[in-house]
Amino acid sequence: MTERTFTIDGDWNAMYLDGEWVAAADGETIAVENPATRERVTEVPAATEDDVDRAYEAAAAAQASWSERSAEERASVIEDAIDVLDDRRDDVLEALAVESGSANAKAFAEWQTAQGMCHHATTLAGRMETETSDSMIPGKQNEIERVPEGVVGVISPWNFPFNLSMRAVAPALATGNAVVLKPASSTPVTGGLLLARIFEEAGLPDGLLNVVTGRGSDVGDRMASHPELDVMAFTGSTEVGRRVAAQAAENLALPAMELGGNNPYVVTADADVDAAVDSAVFGSFLHQGQICISINRHLVHEDLYDEYVEQLAERAGSLPIGDPRERENVVGPVIDEDQRDQILAYVEETVEQGATLETGGGHEDLYVEPTVLSDATNDMAAACNEHFGPVAPVIPFADEDEAVEMANDTEHGLAAAIHAGDLDRGRQLADRIEAGMVHVNDQPVNEEPSVPFGGMKASGIGRYDGDAILHELTQTKWISTQTEKRNYPF
Repeated sequence: MTERTFTIDGDWNAMYLDGEWVAAADGETIAVENPATRERVTEVPAATEDDVDRAYEAAAAAQASWSERSAEERASVIEDAIDVLDDRRDDVLEALAVESGSANAKAFAEWQTAQGMCHHATTLAGRMETETSDSMIPGKQNEIERVPEGVVGVISPWNFPFNLSMRAVAPALATGNAVVLKPASSTPVTGGLLLARIFEEAGLPDGLLNVVTGRGSDVGDRMASHPELDVMAFTGSTEVGRRVAAQAAENLALPAMELGGNNPYVVTADADVDAAVDSAVFGSFLHQGQICISINRHLVHEDLYDEYVEQLAERAGSLPIGDPRERENVVGPVIDEDQRDQILAYVEETVEQGATLETGGGHEDLYVEPTVLSDATNDMAAACNEHFGPVAPVIPFADEDEAVEMANDTEHGLAAAIHAGDLDRGRQLADRIEAGMVHVNDQPVNEEPSVPFGGMKASGIGRYDGDAILHELTQTKWISTQTEKRNYPF
């Protein structure tokens, strides 16, 4: 395999099925563009339902023998993948910049987190030991094994394509499953084909990781409803997630859903404004706000409100915007025109509803200016919707009860953050906010391999990362042995 095959401008016009690089069944392709320049970078196959069937059949055929491998053997392949990942770091960073518009800080964080996910995955294989349990029946021995689910389907998004694919793929393989991965059509290389190359070089046996590149509208239903599917790992919007979960459940496949968020950021009356704004700038504008756990609403105590708005607007207006391959730039392009237009529509509607545009609100092609909106309320367009852009509506509150009520006034419950002078008070507030992840004196953009990641309410089902991922990717099997003759009542 040549060095060029790992670079974004290499030849990616093949899917990875059963250990082979193959064209789509009908030969159609999808162009991959750099959102920063609008240049065509490469092209990938446009998969058909027949291609999805081939992928699942290969996975099902390969899985049984893989599950019989020892934990050490499976972990060894993941360790070799980590070595490849380390060796190809610069290629991964470049590909994320070009394909997904990732500025350097975001791209490095994504590569680093994916690496951490792989390290964590190597420990999962060894956590599948058989356990014993007491019995109420004399002479009975109970053993509880943890076994792979079987075939894991992964549909990953375009915003953190490499990490959010790896966090499902690496643990699934480590725990003895086979995988069919469909990356987003905007990021098919970093979300899928690049992982195939990494695990191919690491020596993963054929059939265990299959990558199909295609439009969700063409193959998404087949991905989620295939009869060989045992777990459907999906990251994306709540609207689409509901459909994917329903299709998976129809065949009694387990849906593992990380869905949308409307994440509140609460700044209390005794908070350090400077520190709160530092966190807010990162939590709102990293990767142009295109993060499911980014700050969607700033809820700020009225005593600090004016100072907070002034500082946030000043910082937002000074962020360097431009091609993410230039290291000094912090804000890159949003992914496409649809995303840009939706963001700008939310801003325009929010201003029409009475908010004040403090800074931003404009765009140049796909570069949307970091935007701060004051005088906002919880029901304005940029606040009540997941805007998924570099937009910061700032909403005042009078007391903590009002802040909690506003924070929870959403169907979502993915992430939240609080800045408070009194950490104990901040911790108490965290307990009152309905979200799967709450961070005190920080912002909500956090993911760690050893900690469960997921949301409440309409933000998902199940958890990734930590020991929780074992419950998504494996199932228990009870085996009992009657060691002495049992007396029955009849």
